[in-house]
Amino acid sequence: MTQVRVGVGAVVRDGDRLLVLRRAGAHGAGTWGLPGGHQEFGESPEQTAVREVAEETGLTVVATARLGFTDDPMLAIGRHYVTLFVACARRGGEARIMEPEKATDLAWLTPDELRARRGELFGPLAQYLDQLEPHVSR
Repeated sequence: MTQVRVGVGAVVRDGDRLLVLRRAGAHGAGTWGLPGGHQEFGESPEQTAVREVAEETGLTVVATARLGFTDDPMLAIGRHYVTLFVACARRGGEARIMEPEKATDLAWLTPDELRARRGELFGPLAQYLDQLEPHVSR
C-alpha cells in the first residue's frame, strides 16, 4: 500500500534565478530539485520551507507566499506525494551545501535554464515549472 506524504519545495529567488540542489542519497538522486522536504506534524508549509532551506543551504529566509502544489505519484518507491511550493525571500547567509549526504551541488538557475535540463529535474520541480509557464515549449 502506498502512503501519501506532504512535501514542501522552497522557491528561493535571486532575481530571475531559482536556488536548486542536486539530490543525493534519496529518491531522485542525481536530479536537480528545490530545497525542501517533508512537512512535519504541527508545522505549516511556510515553517517547513524556512527550516529546510536553513538545514540544507545555511540561508536564512522568510516565507512570503504559497505558490501552488503538484500531485506526484512515485510508483518506483511506492509513495505518493503532494508537494506544496512556498516562495521564500533571502534574509542572510551564503548558500552552501550543508548536508552533503543529501545534496552534491548547488546552483542558481533561471526557469529557462532548468527547462533546458528537463531530463535532469526532480519530478515535482519539472511539474512546478510546467505550471509556471505552461505555454513555453519544452
